Amino acid sequence: MTNNTPPPVARGKTFAVAPMMDWTDRHCRYFHRQMTRHTLLYTEMVVADAMIHGPRERLLGFDPCEHPVALQLGGSDPVKLAEAARIGAAYGYDEINLNVGCPSDRVQSGTFGACLMRMPELVADCVAAMKSVVDIPVTVKCRIGVDDQDEEQALDALADAVFAAGADALWVHARKAWLEGLSPKENRDIPPLNYDRVYRLKQRYREKFIGINGGIASAEAGIIHLGRVDGVMLGRAAYHEPMQLLQADRLYFGDVAPTQNVAAVIEAMAEYAERHIASGGRLSHVTRHMVGMFHGQPGARRFRQILSTDASKPGAGPEVLFRAFEALAVLEQAAE
Repeated sequence: MTNNTPPPVARGKTFAVAPMMDWTDRHCRYFHRQMTRHTLLYTEMVVADAMIHGPRERLLGFDPCEHPVALQLGGSDPVKLAEAARIGAAYGYDEINLNVGCPSDRVQSGTFGACLMRMPELVADCVAAMKSVVDIPVTVKCRIGVDDQDEEQALDALADAVFAAGADALWVHARKAWLEGLSPKENRDIPPLNYDRVYRLKQRYREKFIGINGGIASAEAGIIHLGRVDGVMLGRAAYHEPMQLLQADRLYFGDVAPTQNVAAVIEAMAEYAERHIASGGRLSHVTRHMVGMFHGQPGARRFRQILSTDASKPGAGPEVLFRAFEALAVLEQAAE
């Protein structure tokens, strides 16, 4: 797979959908791409060891339509991360991103993710090692600090280290991560947001790409940040209300969406699901990412019910998706 388009971090202002464990798999990204040409999409975090020793096609395979697409890596060994980055670049990814923000127990036990905020020199070594073996951008996604760290000192120390090592961009989730006392779920909401801290980092690094993430409710709401930083990254809001991605190309890139016809999105996903099923997959692998598609609209509950139940049944095919969409249309008409 090859792509000659300059990566988003090399083109100025951008918009992205965040890497989210168990959510932003290849099926999710294909779905999102039907609604936006230019949004930068991220994989789930893939652990470097798994890439080196595990089933690479299952972990890394993606459809060419997903470009621009970035691979997020987890790890803390510069040698292993360099090898994983090399593999990812060979697969055709547009960017390699290092996770320095995930607060889960899994990453803490492996000494990577948010706990790396305490080890900026090691993160810099990892970035330098990856930069030495790939020609595509190497970026970092971090928090503003962890636990009792001073937010000013911690974020500056990390940024200084990774930019000195050659990082092409820094995406900052504008919350601390509390590794002791809060669950991963609580870490998404309880630590207070501090957008101003990210703005101050951008003031310090005027010539570097600084992107912001955390608590941004919609693509439209993210626009306010673009006067202060270079990129906006949406997480759960994009996943739970994916139809807003139809506005992303207009809002952030001055272009039109691939389609404004929702029926065309359903058709494209039905065709994609059919191919996935023919290769041995299940309909639910695809449709589980689509249940929030009509959030807040008449009939959305029925659409969600059909996809959540019928798509998981043995032998379920694309007709389930069409049936859910037709039920939505009937209920919408009844509500008029």
